[in-house]
Amino acid sequence: MTFNTLQAVVFDWAGTVIDFGSQAPMGAFVELFARHNVAISIAEARGPMGLPKWHHIQALGQQPRIAAAWQNAHGRPFSDSDVDALYEEFTPMNAESVKQHATLIAGAADMVARLRAAGLKIGSTTGYNRPIMDTVVPLAAAQGFAPDNLVCAGDLPESRPSAAGMLHTLQVLGGIAPQRAVKVDDTLPGLLEGRNAGAWTVAVLASGNAAGLSEAQWFAMGEPERDLVRMRARDELAAAQPDAWVDTVADLWPVLLALDARATTALGQPA
Repeated sequence: MTFNTLQAVVFDWAGTVIDFGSQAPMGAFVELFARHNVAISIAEARGPMGLPKWHHIQALGQQPRIAAAWQNAHGRPFSDSDVDALYEEFTPMNAESVKQHATLIAGAADMVARLRAAGLKIGSTTGYNRPIMDTVVPLAAAQGFAPDNLVCAGDLPESRPSAAGMLHTLQVLGGIAPQRAVKVDDTLPGLLEGRNAGAWTVAVLASGNAAGLSEAQWFAMGEPERDLVRMRARDELAAAQPDAWVDTVADLWPVLLALDARATTALGQPA
């Protein structure tokens, strides 16, 4: 089986191909702010997920409740210099945390192998920086996920939700046109990265940050409970207007076939 029009699939990492529920950054963000006498919740920590981590910290500090707590604790407003200091502190914390949350999501390695066998290139972008990914990449490769390229936060002048990372990936993969590529992601900034590039987009629901559940929690649920989680995740990601939705990357194959047909029609090519 080959695809008529699609030539590449570009994956996000945490919550999409590794780390079911995107657990690794959450505890690190909570601990980071706690070290500076500001309590934040897991829900607050998840809010800006998908942004590069410097911008994620900045977004947290600008939330009104957290900004007020910082002002109360430090006697001054939260500033970009605070972001710089927290970011330097956060990177080694998150690099350590990802070691415990680098398990591939079930079916990811098999799906990538199937896509490669069908002739597709496999790209990747992430909100993690290069030092954190230096820890993640070999752990994922040992489990069977080794994409053809990797764009990290900080590699380019612009990051998500800018299209820069996606466009750079497609250029590295051989100058692939965005209309022939699919971005698969579990966060709003990551999906917008694909949409802003002009690519097709697929939103990941069950394994992603918006659901925020462990694999055990997801599979312990009955279908009515899962539907509620899906609805909540859809609401959070709807602003990106994804072209399709999946629970996890294991469900991608029929969705990509459908998108290939749509792409073929959109480009006016014979099926």
